[in-house]
Amino acid sequence: MALEDVLRAGNYHLIDVREPLELEMDGHIEEAQNIPLGELEDRKQEILNLNGMKIFFCRSGNRSGKAVEYFKSEGMTDVYNGGGYNDLKAALENL
Repeated sequence: MALEDVLRAGNYHLIDVREPLELEMDGHIEEAQNIPLGELEDRKQEILNLNGMKIFFCRSGNRSGKAVEYFKSEGMTDVYNGGGYNDLKAALENL
C-alpha cells in the first residue's frame, strides 16, 4: 500500500524516530510524536497502546525501516515505514 493510501485511510499515528536535535535543525511535523529509535524498546507499551496504523519516519527512511522491522518481529501488523521526513511532509501537504 502506498503512503498516500495509508494517510487517506486515516486512523494513524505519526512517530518520528529522529533525535530531538534533528527536529530542531530540520523541522518537524506538528502532529507527530517524537520517539527516537534508541528509545523504542523502552517505550514499546506506549506505542502498543496507540490505536490505528503506526507510521514511522526519520530523515531518510532507514531508521524508520528498523523501527518497523522491530515491531513486526514483536508481532505487530499495523506498522508502516513512512520513509523520510521530507517525503512524508510532502505527502501530507498533497492530501
